[in-house]
Amino acid sequence: MSVFSKIKVFCFVRLRILKYKLLSDCKIVSGNPTKHHPLLLKGEGKISFGENVQIGVISSPNFYSHYTYLEARYRESEIVIGSNVAINNGFSVVTYAKVTIGNDVLIGVNCSIMDNDGHELAFNKRNQPPSGQAVVIENNVFIGSNVTILKGVTVGENAVIGNGTVVTRDVPKNAIVAGNPARIIRMLPH
Repeated sequence: MSVFSKIKVFCFVRLRILKYKLLSDCKIVSGNPTKHHPLLLKGEGKISFGENVQIGVISSPNFYSHYTYLEARYRESEIVIGSNVAINNGFSVVTYAKVTIGNDVLIGVNCSIMDNDGHELAFNKRNQPPSGQAVVIENNVFIGSNVTILKGVTVGENAVIGNGTVVTRDVPKNAIVAGNPARIIRMLPH
């Protein structure tokens, strides 16, 4: 890539990052992640980042077209991201309660975490806001690309979640899981 091309890419990325910063409306944000990719922070709740959090990967899919979306929807909602976390392009979290991501976590392309159903399932309650059930991703977890983690799930330390997995139940520590719904493929040695 020529120097001119590198300058064009740099300017394009910086402008996109600025655009999404201006569109963000979450007021209670702590920490300062390194942004290689646009980050949109929404909601009335609290979002916090630990040390050395990386948002986006330049040489990865969807770098030019996607952004990272974090929404702590209500005042009591909270997203906590630990230290030394690497988040690839197209990541999204929508929380009504709390989503916690531990330290030393790797997150692949196009992953999403939701601690809620988006709306109540019963047709006569769909206009009421649903309740959330906390999601916890413990330390040193590797989440592959296109993974969806649903409400009430705890992913144990050192777990690996395979590409395209839908996680509907707790994942034990040191487990490798894959599939829809996720199932244990094998356990990692201690």
